[in-house]
Amino acid sequence: MILTYVDASVLIGTMRGQGDLLTRALAVLDDPERAFAASIFLKLEVLPQARFHKRAAEVEFYERFFSAVSVWATDLTAISDAALEEASRYGIEAMDALHVAAAAAVGAQELVTLEKPTRTIHRARAVKVVSLHPEATR
Repeated sequence: MILTYVDASVLIGTMRGQGDLLTRALAVLDDPERAFAASIFLKLEVLPQARFHKRAAEVEFYERFFSAVSVWATDLTAISDAALEEASRYGIEAMDALHVAAAAAVGAQELVTLEKPTRTIHRARAVKVVSLHPEATR
């Protein structure tokens, strides 16, 4: 079983994506060989806007995903400290650094994203970052 932390782009891409990006995101989320890890940071990135804009199907999808998460990153102080270090050392954007630190804190084998390979999250060293973006697979 591969412990996988997906970032918000994968969840949003599943709900709003089309074509190849949707197919790639679904392949990860539907993979029976994966267990998922998450954090409150991921919830904060996807749920509030979906709720505010009353996108019921999107809220239901996110809540279903979160109910299936098997490992939660909960040591917020340690995660925040690690994120600050990772962001400072490698120039990673704040929310991405929090996701990287949360994934590393729970021992995730990989953090999966739809971000282009040129985005700063790919500089992370605390966890293996895998991009599903077409530019990453060329």
